[in-house]
Amino acid sequence: MPLDAKALGRALDEDLTLHTTLCRRDAPAFQKACRGRDELVVACTQERRLFSELADQTEGAVALQERPIRFVNIRETGGWGREAAQATPKMAALLAAARLPEAEPVPTVTYTSEGRLLIIGPLEQAEAMAALVNDALDVTLLATGGSGMQARQYPVLAGQLQSLRGWLGAFDVVVSSRNPIDLDLCTRCNACVAACPEGAIGLDYQVDLSLCQSHRACVKACEAVGAINFQRDAQEREQQFDVVLDLRAAPAFTQHALPQGYVHLPPSADALAQVRAVTQLRDLVGEFEKPKFFTYKQSLCAHGRNQSVGCNACVDVCSASAIAGDLKRNQIVVNPNLCVGCGTCTTVCPTGALSYAYPRASEQGVKLRTLLATYAKAGGKDAALLLHSQEAGAALVNDLGRLAQLDKTVRGVPARVIPLPLWHTASTGIDLWLTAFAYGARQVWVLMTGEEAPQYHEALRAQMAVTEAVLQGLGYGGRHFKLIEVRDARDLAALDAELAEAPSQGVEQRASFALLGDKRGTLDLALGHLLGDSAGRAARTKDAAIALPAASPFGSLNVNRDACTLCLSCVSACPAGALQDNAERPQLRFIEKNCVQCGLCATTCPEDAITLQPRLLLGDERRQPRVLHEAQPYQCVRCGKPFGTLKGIEVMLAKLSGHAMFQGEALERLKMCGDCRVVDIYTNPGETRITDL
Repeated sequence: MPLDAKALGRALDEDLTLHTTLCRRDAPAFQKACRGRDELVVACTQERRLFSELADQTEGAVALQERPIRFVNIRETGGWGREAAQATPKMAALLAAARLPEAEPVPTVTYTSEGRLLIIGPLEQAEAMAALVNDALDVTLLATGGSGMQARQYPVLAGQLQSLRGWLGAFDVVVSSRNPIDLDLCTRCNACVAACPEGAIGLDYQVDLSLCQSHRACVKACEAVGAINFQRDAQEREQQFDVVLDLRAAPAFTQHALPQGYVHLPPSADALAQVRAVTQLRDLVGEFEKPKFFTYKQSLCAHGRNQSVGCNACVDVCSASAIAGDLKRNQIVVNPNLCVGCGTCTTVCPTGALSYAYPRASEQGVKLRTLLATYAKAGGKDAALLLHSQEAGAALVNDLGRLAQLDKTVRGVPARVIPLPLWHTASTGIDLWLTAFAYGARQVWVLMTGEEAPQYHEALRAQMAVTEAVLQGLGYGGRHFKLIEVRDARDLAALDAELAEAPSQGVEQRASFALLGDKRGTLDLALGHLLGDSAGRAARTKDAAIALPAASPFGSLNVNRDACTLCLSCVSACPAGALQDNAERPQLRFIEKNCVQCGLCATTCPEDAITLQPRLLLGDERRQPRVLHEAQPYQCVRCGKPFGTLKGIEVMLAKLSGHAMFQGEALERLKMCGDCRVVDIYTNPGETRITDL
């Protein structure tokens, strides 16, 4: 692996010494660094364990708890491959990013498990699995048929599973039973099995009522014990468990991301899967923590207003069923115990009401800026960011590097491609992608490995289509964003083929703004930079606009003026302040910059007069209020004061003129303002009063 210590040092602003066997012969140099107080970055992930043990054993070394060692891979990602000699800028970028501080702590979600395990499945298989974990877990079985051992080693629930809800340490199980045999009383003597002429009783001690002919020979055989009673009412039993092992073919949960503490092991599982399941179960005792991956600002949420649903993007895309709508409170509810931290909800959220908390967007922005600035400082050009998951994605990238070392026909990871691991590949969206482009990345690729939920692929494609349309409309040619779906390293072999086929255009001036915690604020900064940078690329008029796909978080509204009565219900429904009224005259005004295309206005409009128009207006007019519709005011027939719109009052009069309560003087009062209406009621001599009665 070629390493240019001087070039790397210049890019990182420090003197570097080249070591070829730091984990072996040059280990004293590493131990010397361990005794210092400076941040310690080791550019080798293969020997992570060895370096950690060596640091622990070094006398006078700073404790790992006080100064953790940061590890980064520059071998498979850059040093192995046909372009290794040109990979110095990428190596410098990876080393600079590895030196950044760890993410700031965030609130955590706690699970507490006492080891109460429920195994669901055929009795024989359930008992076999129970035997492997009963020394560590308190086991209960829910039999779904089959035969079991005569020895009653575990509590056995019999019946139909009605519901299973919860997560690690808090599963609620409801089982309903019509079984005439009380398993708590049953002694497993098998007398009922032998006595039943229809063979309706199995060794799971359940009566198959479809076979039973009511001979009741079993009742007589069990008379001494009294465990069988056909007159027993159906029972519903609810119990709590900490962990659930499901041995059935179909899991109890239908979502892609199963709850923590729920393990599904279908009958088709191989021996390795069984070993993994047993190992996982035995470890699920104690107290566990995970980050609370999201933050939610209800004031920004466009989910609902006045019992109407507008934006449902996060609810629809969540693969863990952790998000639900609550129209009573006009918001969504996120269950942190079910959330798995994929971040797709934050990617599709148009307003930024849901934001990714670990790491925060601002921390991701610092990493992006550091990577791309260091890459450019070291002389790198045409940077392409490859966003991938920390485990499966990283393994594929590393496999590609090793494959290039063994097979000279494989190019390896190209020198201009900078891998960036994420907790989940769906956790970044249009705000980070456009920011990365503004920072100098020519392309941003997201690597999907098949471990993601299917709806994540569709969501990312939709968001990428919007982001690509923005850049194309601004005059940046080529393809800048791509979803790469692969199964193994060889699928990545043609990773950089598009560069030669259709080179993409990047920014002329790299941005330096910092990412904000507010998604819309970050988008404004990125678009502001790109609008200025692209001014010479595409001629545009004052009212030029870029047409965008339906998933766009930007856009305008079209109002059917013939249908609109200016009731202004859309104004009260708008969560982003994009629609406004005018206190001086009947007007519907609109600030396009604020519109998030949630659709609440169109849903709320009683005349169906509003349609969405996804687009990005390029001029300053997008920040200024403009009138979508205005109408002639209606003047009170008594005092002349305007109190509504001419069209609105005419529509109301037409609808109510045939009603029995609005005839004669009552209909005439509808033409009056609120004050005159009261005065007319109390001064009209023909009006009936309660004192007259």
